Amino acid sequence: MKGWMVGMSVRKGKKGAPLPASSAGLLRFFEDETKGIKVRPEIVFAIASGLIGISILIKILFPI
Repeated sequence: MKGWMVGMSVRKGKKGAPLPASSAGLLRFFEDETKGIKVRPEIVFAIASGLIGISILIKILFPI
């Protein structure tokens, strides 16, 4: 068991490893507010789901 502990400390002690893009691995894409229409993500998801559902219903109700 002692060899395993030494191996772990050597592995963690490597220098020169690349750092993540930002702290905690999170990137910040938008810093400033931009002009334009603001739509909540829930509304976009609901509209997309509705369009998908309508297209499936049309395909079922009116087969070619």
